[in-house]
Amino acid sequence: MTLAAHLLTPPQPSLRFLPVWRRNFLVWRKLLVPSLLGNFADPLLYLLVLGYGLGRLVGEVEGLSYMAFLASGIVCSSAMMGATFEALYSAYTRLTMQQTWSAMLNAPLSVNDIVLGEIVWAATKALINATAIIIVTLLFDLARSWQALLALPVVALAGLCFGALAMIVTTVSRSYDFFLYYFTLAITPMMLISGVFFPLAELPDTVVRGAMLLPLAHVVAVVRPLMVGEWPALAALHLLVVAAYAFAAIWVASALGRQRLS
Repeated sequence: MTLAAHLLTPPQPSLRFLPVWRRNFLVWRKLLVPSLLGNFADPLLYLLVLGYGLGRLVGEVEGLSYMAFLASGIVCSSAMMGATFEALYSAYTRLTMQQTWSAMLNAPLSVNDIVLGEIVWAATKALINATAIIIVTLLFDLARSWQALLALPVVALAGLCFGALAMIVTTVSRSYDFFLYYFTLAITPMMLISGVFFPLAELPDTVVRGAMLLPLAHVVAVVRPLMVGEWPALAALHLLVVAAYAFAAIWVASALGRQRLS
């Protein structure tokens, strides 16, 4: 079957993705402590060092202390990075080096089940990362309301989105080196222009319009108000954009996975 035919075929998801998710969870559980330290250290350093250091210079941003402003952005970026790393490096290792995917196909599983299981697991890692940051914000009194907890389902949706986008890259990659292009050309620019570190209003209009074409800006637009005790404007529209990215990326990743393993 050609790639075009795969792309025209719906993914046909089923609950058989759950054993794939459970397998990855059991493996991760064996390395729970070092994994958590590695996943949390980078966003926590951004929050505590940049938030405190630059906060002394910047002062308030959009009526918030810079540390509180940055905290909500770090929740979103840590979710993106957690899902992306899992769906790139870990999934690629299982696909190529360990041949785990090929072994799974000997069970009553399809490529669709494997790809969806990997993406849902990547979303789980995103949720774990973001939950840790939200706990820190509550401890440091950077979140003003219980509404911060409502950011968790938004983060889970974002994890599906970024995990699926990364899975597209994984299914077409021939080596780990290929991932550097994705980080350099997509992930890093998106993190810098999507309102994580500074308000979108401070950017040129052209850059703002470009940022709103990317999913991270929409995640930030929903999560930041929730973190400070407000209700986000146009929340349904922002969530619809992220969900559309997730749906389209899952479809394409499933097609590319079937093409690669066919």
